[in-house]
Amino acid sequence: MQSISITLIPKAYKGQKRIFIRFNYYEPLIDAIKTVSGRRWSRTEACWHVPHTTTMMERLKKLFNGHTLHISETTTPNKSVQLNSNYSKLAKTYTSYLKGKRYSKSTIESYSFLVSDYLLFHNDLPLSSLDAKSVERYIESVFVIRNYSISTQRQLISALKLFKRFCAEVPYDNLELERPKKDRKLPTVLSKEAVIDIIRMTRNLKHRAVIALIYSCGLRVSELINLELRHIDIQRRQLLIKNAKGRKDRYVIIAESFMPLLQNYLNTYQPHRYFVEGLNGGVYSAGSIRKFLKDACKRAGIEKRVTPHTLRHSYATHLLENGIDLRYIQELLGHARPETTMIYTHVAKKDLLAIESPLDIAVKQFMVTEEAHQKVSISRT
Repeated sequence: MQSISITLIPKAYKGQKRIFIRFNYYEPLIDAIKTVSGRRWSRTEACWHVPHTTTMMERLKKLFNGHTLHISETTTPNKSVQLNSNYSKLAKTYTSYLKGKRYSKSTIESYSFLVSDYLLFHNDLPLSSLDAKSVERYIESVFVIRNYSISTQRQLISALKLFKRFCAEVPYDNLELERPKKDRKLPTVLSKEAVIDIIRMTRNLKHRAVIALIYSCGLRVSELINLELRHIDIQRRQLLIKNAKGRKDRYVIIAESFMPLLQNYLNTYQPHRYFVEGLNGGVYSAGSIRKFLKDACKRAGIEKRVTPHTLRHSYATHLLENGIDLRYIQELLGHARPETTMIYTHVAKKDLLAIESPLDIAVKQFMVTEEAHQKVSISRT
């Protein structure tokens, strides 16, 4: 068994004591965590967390036996109790400032948490001491230990830059704060045949409709679970995606081949408000979608790690391979910047397959030369 470095971070979360579990992606560990009752996935923190009890801590130690375990003593700030009175007031006012700037709920939560945690780390220091070096100390002492991702560190710098604009008394200069470079990872893309196999191997009608719609329209999983029936225009074969990422609305086209499946699903399940509904007609669980998609991939014999976003990546890549202009793909995906859509040019096969490998050229030349030599040999016989 591979030994993984795991960090357990006790912290307050939405009024509850929780243990956040951080580690690099390793599927056996994820499967192990899913056996723990009370587990939850935090989209903001991008990690699992469980109830913080003595019994749970002992359970985790046994569960992760054989791995390298770190237990952090640093907790998430409870703004009203743990921060000193000046910093607590400052953190609350900063949150109000973000709300006034009309940032999204997730951005407000992330920025508020990161700035509050930064202030808590320097709880005993005056505001005048929070220079650029203090940011470096915080990153080295907290971010590295907690094994936060590069994207979270970039988010911290953005939060602190905005905090400087909010509170000019902070002595660091925004120019002193540098974001680490983004990871340039290429998205995982499935072949068209693999996508069809996944849909075919999805046995439940509701699950099949969900997977087919995500791929058919290139939806984010959050867009799918929040899609309301009134935003489905069957006559025009269109979906209206309301208030998507960046608070933007957009229209997408429903595949004609999906229409019979859509009608069958709607007639069978008769949802009331949302396209797909959870218990008591509420919003469906994104975790459930990930689970039944994973099961369908196993039945289809696909060994790649496939998530709902993989279907979105595949949708965009297949559009590009079919000759659709990048500007239209950007519009269909709801990307704010064309640079985001450009990533698919690195995984699309259409242009790459047109490039002839030097090995193929050399083999062809060799075969031509060999054939000419044989003809000469035959003519001399």
